[in-house]
Amino acid sequence: FFDARLQPDFGGGVVELKDAYVRLNFSPGFQVTMGQFKRPFDLFELSSSVDLSLVERDGRVGGVSACAGVGGICSYSRLTEKLGYADRDIGLRVSGVRGKVTYDASLTNGAGANVADENDAKSFSGRLGVKVAEALTLGANLALHDYVDPHKEDARAGAWGADVQYGSWRDGLLVQASVVGGDNWKKLDGAREPAAFMAFQGIASYYAPLEGARLAGVEPLVRVSYGDPDTSLSSDGGVVFTPGLMLYVAGRNKIGFNIDVWSPQSGNTEHSFKIQSFLYF
Repeated sequence: FFDARLQPDFGGGVVELKDAYVRLNFSPGFQVTMGQFKRPFDLFELSSSVDLSLVERDGRVGGVSACAGVGGICSYSRLTEKLGYADRDIGLRVSGVRGKVTYDASLTNGAGANVADENDAKSFSGRLGVKVAEALTLGANLALHDYVDPHKEDARAGAWGADVQYGSWRDGLLVQASVVGGDNWKKLDGAREPAAFMAFQGIASYYAPLEGARLAGVEPLVRVSYGDPDTSLSSDGGVVFTPGLMLYVAGRNKIGFNIDVWSPQSGNTEHSFKIQSFLYF
């Protein structure tokens, strides 16, 4: 009935708290979570880092900070995370599974992880998933994010999304694809209204087990991520293309190799080569 999770992060030489919550499991169809957790919004952010075949969700390239409002590169996850629609926040969440339908809804501070609330308003996130076939799940999500605007009281921005997943982790073919859109409240126009953003991402990977070898499995992957921070402009977005390879030693212990290629609509193409080891215990 009662369980909890406490997850620190030691990346970059800094200790940071990630998950910190308690959960009351009244039934499979109704659970209540209190504390710091991931907002129930987009498919890619809710996928655990111990499962992901990618080294970096946002495909970051060092030295590139071209995406209007959020910096970095204009990838799907960069926009959803930095605009506060995805990633962790502090608050209350209800969720459950009923037959082929899963639901999640949360009420959070809106200021993000490990940060006290900044105003009197709250943020809302909701997600609905339907398992339409044994290996195929469709999802839809909505968010209303509050933010501080000195010219408005309790300013809010909205976002929506839809996604699909075919397959499961470490079991042959896995395909995830999602599209999101909404208000880029970090880029305001002359009337101090948020710009409209749009982003898409698709990832395909194939896990092949290996028998009688030092490696337990191998998983090639490819990602295509498109982001446009302001749809009223024609040359401020770009595409991230990521070929990669994950080598599994045992279980979720693995070593990943990614090449993130950033191709902006205007400017020079940049790239980054990343290697990361994952220790799971």
